[in-house]
Amino acid sequence: MRDRLYLALFNLFRQMVLHTPKKIQRLFIRGLARLIHALDARHRHIARVNLDLAFGETMPDAQKERIIEKTYENLLFNLADFVRNQGISREELMGKLRFENAQIVDEAKRSGRPIVFITAHYGNWELISLAMAARFGPLSVVGRPLDSPVMDEILRRNREQFDIEMIPKKGAMKSLIKALKSGRNVGLLVDQNTAENEGLLIDFFGKEARHTPAAAILAKRMDAVVIPAFITTGDRETYTVTVYPPLEIDQRLEKEEAIAKNVQAQAKVTEEAIRKKPDEWFWLHQRWKNRYEHLYRRDK
Repeated sequence: MRDRLYLALFNLFRQMVLHTPKKIQRLFIRGLARLIHALDARHRHIARVNLDLAFGETMPDAQKERIIEKTYENLLFNLADFVRNQGISREELMGKLRFENAQIVDEAKRSGRPIVFITAHYGNWELISLAMAARFGPLSVVGRPLDSPVMDEILRRNREQFDIEMIPKKGAMKSLIKALKSGRNVGLLVDQNTAENEGLLIDFFGKEARHTPAAAILAKRMDAVVIPAFITTGDRETYTVTVYPPLEIDQRLEKEEAIAKNVQAQAKVTEEAIRKKPDEWFWLHQRWKNRYEHLYRRDK
């Protein structure tokens, strides 16, 4: 029953996106985002805790509230773009993308070394995997299946365009190594909280947080180059993918030290991207839960 409801709601949204003028779509999406924002007290609280942890008193409360509102808008605008990208051609996709510093990836490819892209739930993160595969070649990415099988199938079909391989999160390392050995690029989202035994402690916005070491482990084991890339938009029509300088792992260091240093560098560049445009990050996730779980409890 729940699957049927999800599918019905998605199809209604899809029809709106495909058959109404852009101006009407924008008004509808902003109105729906305001409604969800008003009803979703739990995630509003999570977002406010995150913003307080990240910026403290350096950011006015009014600005924090506006960022929270924009977070809901971003999710719905991303969903609308997801609908438009179903079955999109490479030419159409590239027509709405602009790449900054793409030569960094081109140089890494010429070197022959394996490439691990890292990014975050930032901007239109569903689009960036399509963008990187269309521009730089076959890509293997890690993702957790949705709880709804019917919606997961829709998501999977969209994500696997342009020779993108989806790898289940559980036991992903073996598949990632295989992908790199076969000449595929790898993509990882590295900005979410991890379990105590799965992540390393790093500094993120001046607070301790857990961060996945997967990209650093691959870099150490495979002599791969870790390349950060983040996607942003100013008009919801065109998108800019910014590639950052490679985060080289220091092979001279002991394994644990080299991985820890690289993981911290990943957290730092992710923070840098978020600070440039904080209203495009996904603030609804309990990013600091491992160290500040008590703050996320609404009954504290």
